[in-house]
Amino acid sequence: MTQRELLSVRLCDLSVSISGTWLEERIARVCDELRQRRLRLNPHFWLSDEWFSPSGVPGVALPFYLAHPKLVRLERSQMLEAEGATTESCMRLLRHELGHAMQHAFNLQRRREWQRLFGRASTPYPKAYRPNPASRRFVHNLDAWYAQSHPEEDFAETFAVWLRPRYNWRKRYQCWPALRKLEYVDRLMGELQGQPPRVRSRAKPFSLTRERMTLREYYQRKRAHYSVGFSNAYDRDLKRLFAESAANGHARETAAAFLRRHRREIRGLVAKWTGDYQFTLNQVLDQMIGRCKELGLVAEGSEPKLVLDFAIMLTVHGMNYLYKGREWHAM
Repeated sequence: MTQRELLSVRLCDLSVSISGTWLEERIARVCDELRQRRLRLNPHFWLSDEWFSPSGVPGVALPFYLAHPKLVRLERSQMLEAEGATTESCMRLLRHELGHAMQHAFNLQRRREWQRLFGRASTPYPKAYRPNPASRRFVHNLDAWYAQSHPEEDFAETFAVWLRPRYNWRKRYQCWPALRKLEYVDRLMGELQGQPPRVRSRAKPFSLTRERMTLREYYQRKRAHYSVGFSNAYDRDLKRLFAESAANGHARETAAAFLRRHRREIRGLVAKWTGDYQFTLNQVLDQMIGRCKELGLVAEGSEPKLVLDFAIMLTVHGMNYLYKGREWHAM
């Protein structure tokens, strides 16, 4: 089935499930992380149209596209990325959503200390938020400084960092105000060890089997909501560094593929100059890769020189971004 044909299929007719897919192993891993912490949360998982853990339900919904490689490719072609499609990003998202599930299972938002550290869960979610990339009051787990978007997201992000195995968060967040939140989560989870959840609903809101819209309608709504597109602020420098696609049809590596291939090397170079600001630079790098794809740029010339020149450009734009910031749409 071609992508055009696939877009005419209703979500409820996709015939996909978590069972038998790579998601099973990731879910088993994160549930084992809970057991290692002696937490009796027994979350259930189901497919829906996005990542979420609904209020009053100690479970997690996963986006349907993760259940089949063809759907992952469709997601990338429509949205330029597929959130959670790599093992690392999937685990980060699962831990985040389990933070929400823990909150729902034990009504943690009602505790005074929780409210003092994170804020009130009743605070309305913003349509957009302007994060402070330099802030050390929040942990870093998901992209876009997501902990800064809402008190519940702040807690879920803090829980995700705390749950991550073999991650020395005490050392990583030493001298950060965010450490107080991590230490609170550590004490709170110690208190909840062995305790059964107070909320045990097995509901599956917005299950994929009930979604009647076609994939075409789904992506039209999703693009409108997230305003798909990458910043054009870097266009002049990107066009100086990379070439525009040639009309003669010669096959050359795209600039986006080149940057993804050299991502680790570029990050290593930039790390020498920027220290603790790698998280911010990753956001800028993602924007540049996406914009290269939109512009159809290709890589030409000496690879070492391209890598070095791009690393210098990324550092300049990244540090400028750090102090100016931008507005991010809430998930």
